[in-house]
Amino acid sequence: MTETIPWVLASSSPRRRDLLRLLCSNFEVIPSQIEECQQPGESPFQMVQRLAKEKATAVRQFRPESVIIGADTVVVCEGQILGKPASPEEARSMLKKLSGRAHEVITGLCVVKGETVAVDAVRTIVRFNLLSEEEIEAYLATGEPFDKAGAYATQGKAARFVESIEGCFFNVVGLPVSLLYQILKRPEFLLNG
Repeated sequence: MTETIPWVLASSSPRRRDLLRLLCSNFEVIPSQIEECQQPGESPFQMVQRLAKEKATAVRQFRPESVIIGADTVVVCEGQILGKPASPEEARSMLKKLSGRAHEVITGLCVVKGETVAVDAVRTIVRFNLLSEEEIEAYLATGEPFDKAGAYATQGKAARFVESIEGCFFNVVGLPVSLLYQILKRPEFLLNG
């Protein structure tokens, strides 16, 4: 990909930074400061797309000439959105809910350049093995669950819990690289690769 156009990632996530480096080594990080919550009647798909767009468009004011990338990821198990746990108790509850079940990881993605806005979303199905109380407590003790949607990082120590993944692995990490690449190749974004 050409790097003549400045890129901005509207996220403070170190995982998203690492994944964006697969497409571009030269970009700026400007986290958006929007409130992340579900609106009444909003599906998880609608929510992540809206939040990704709000993140990207909020940062546009600071870099109006840049290609700005916003993303939002949620874990959905049995219809319930599992965000980032606010406490060890909440993380424990989430991991118990995920134990032995399949769940969805949905990431909304938005790319903005000037007035051009592209929004999409990706769903990946992740199935966990059954987790013992001891495994959950040991994982909580690592500290890894506390800044992750669904209280786990499949690319981290929770990899041992994942029985299968159906769909984009990078989506589960927080940035669907293939979808982002396809969006950035569109003529309106003037990126070729």
